[in-house]
Amino acid sequence: MKQRVELNGKTILVTGSPGFIGANLVMRLLKELTGGVVISLDNMNDYYDPALKEYRLGLIEEAAKSSAARHVFIRGSIADRALTDQVFDTYQPAVVVNLAAQAGVRYSIDHPDTYIESNLIGFYNILEACRHHPAEHLVYASSSSVYGGNKKVPFSTEDKVDNPVSLYAATKKSNELLAHSYSKLYNIPSTGLRFFTVYGPAGRPDMFYYSATNRLSRGEKIQIFNYGNCKRDFTYIDDIVEGVWRVMQGAPEKATGEDGLPIPPYSIYNIGGGTPENLLDYIRTLQEELVRAGVLSPDYDFEGHRELVAMQPGDVPVTYADSRGLEEDYGFRPSIGIREGLRKFAEWYREYYGGKNG
Repeated sequence: MKQRVELNGKTILVTGSPGFIGANLVMRLLKELTGGVVISLDNMNDYYDPALKEYRLGLIEEAAKSSAARHVFIRGSIADRALTDQVFDTYQPAVVVNLAAQAGVRYSIDHPDTYIESNLIGFYNILEACRHHPAEHLVYASSSSVYGGNKKVPFSTEDKVDNPVSLYAATKKSNELLAHSYSKLYNIPSTGLRFFTVYGPAGRPDMFYYSATNRLSRGEKIQIFNYGNCKRDFTYIDDIVEGVWRVMQGAPEKATGEDGLPIPPYSIYNIGGGTPENLLDYIRTLQEELVRAGVLSPDYDFEGHRELVAMQPGDVPVTYADSRGLEEDYGFRPSIGIREGLRKFAEWYREYYGGKNG
C-alpha cells in the first residue's frame, strides 16, 4: 500500500535541477501545482557544457512566470553539508527528489573522486537532512547500471545486484543501501528509481544519441561499441517525468514490526521502456530523423562516418527493464517509442543549434 502525498501547497526540493531530468520534472511541477514552492538546487558544474543547464534554467524561469507555485533556484552542491542543512532549515521541504549526481559510466573510470563526493557524500547529506527535518517522501535517482552484467532479462528489482561493473554503478547501489538503512532507523519513506537510458531534447551531451549527433553534424566519425551488438532500453524523458510525478504522490506506508521497530518504508522501481532496441536500429532511426529535421543532408554518407569498435570498460551489452512494479503500484508504464522520441530530439537540436555544428 502507498500513503497518499498531496503535492499542492507543499514545498518540494528537486536537487539536480536544472539537470536534464530535474529541469523537466520542475517544469512539470510548475505546470501542475496550484500552489506551493518548488526549489531547484544544482552546482551547475562543467561536466558538460554549462550553457545547456543555463538554457534549461531559462525554460524553468519562463514556466515559473505562469505558475501558481513559486520557484526558487539555489546554486550549490549537495556535497556541501552546511548548504544542504541551511536549505532544509530554511524551507523545510515536505517532498525531496534527489536527482543530483555525477552521472556517466565511462567518466567514472578516470574521475572517481567526483562520484564519491556527489553520489556518496552528497546523498548522505540529503539523508541526514531528511532525518533531522522529516519529509513525507524522499524520492531518489538510482540507475539501471546497478544490474551490471546480469544475464537474466528483463532486469527485475527482485534480482541480486551485488556485482557492479563500474564505480558509477557501485555508488548508485550504495545509495539504495543507505536509503534502506535510513528508512529503517529513522522511518523515512523513501523510493529509489532505476532509470534506463534516458534521452530527449536538451538531454545530456555525453549520452550516445547526443554525442553522435554532434559528431555527425561536424562530419566526424561515430564509434559504435561492441560492434553494434548492444541492446538498450531507451526511455524518453516525458515517460521518466510521468513516472517520477506519480511516484512522488505515493510514499511507502509506515508500519511497525513485531519487534516494535519500524518496518522500513522503502521501495525500489525500474522506469524503462520495456522494449530493448538494438543499437544499430536506434542509430538508423536517429539518422533518419536527423535528415528529416534538416540537421544532416539527405545524401549524408553514414557508412563512411561510422566505425564498429570493441566494448568499453564499464559498459554492459544489454539493459532491459521489468517495470511491472511501477505499473501495478502507480498505474503507469512508459510507452513513447524511439521514432517519436528521436524525432522530438532532432527537431529540438535543429532549433537549438541552428546552422551551427554541435
